[in-house]
Amino acid sequence: MSTQKKFEELNDVNSMPYDILREVGNIGAGNATTALSQLIHAKVDMTVPKVELLNFPELSDIVGSAEKTVVGILLNLSGDIGGMMMFMIDYSAARHLVNQLLGDEYSSNAEYFSEMDLSALKEIGNIISGAYLSALSSLTGLKIIESIPYMAIDMAGAILSVPAIAFGELGDKALLIESEFNEIDYSVNGFFILIPTEESYGKILSSLGM
Repeated sequence: MSTQKKFEELNDVNSMPYDILREVGNIGAGNATTALSQLIHAKVDMTVPKVELLNFPELSDIVGSAEKTVVGILLNLSGDIGGMMMFMIDYSAARHLVNQLLGDEYSSNAEYFSEMDLSALKEIGNIISGAYLSALSSLTGLKIIESIPYMAIDMAGAILSVPAIAFGELGDKALLIESEFNEIDYSVNGFFILIPTEESYGKILSSLGM
């Protein structure tokens, strides 16, 4: 089956390829929930993730608005799958996770993150991102090599402009997996955005018999 035909099937939410992408979302979010729970030493549950295949300009509205302040962790991908991925959470949720990780002695409600906060935040983003990529690698049998994570704190539109510059060289679609991680008294919405090259989308689906 041609790559173009596979893309056409990916636009059909009832197609088998779409079901496979949902499974990536389910397993990835499950891995991320376990990793997050172990990291912050708190019980974390997860709602069923929402999986969508979107045109890139649609992403900023999905994550809230282009003006919403968020934290973005960006990784370049190589190996069997090329492209990039980003994990995004809003600013207040990021502050909560950092405080949970560092504990009462170092927790803060300051407007800006300290160097220690930023280091902790990068570690959180790196571990959660790795959980999703591990799920994708396990399901496909493809080797995925991650770059050093790049972190930015800015408006969603500004952060998304970074992968947008390269978007035309990568492909037509971005896979968005939205998951809600729930503690006893707090919920965190996380957005995993995968932007493989067109060739890599074909490899992903071919490895799964599509």
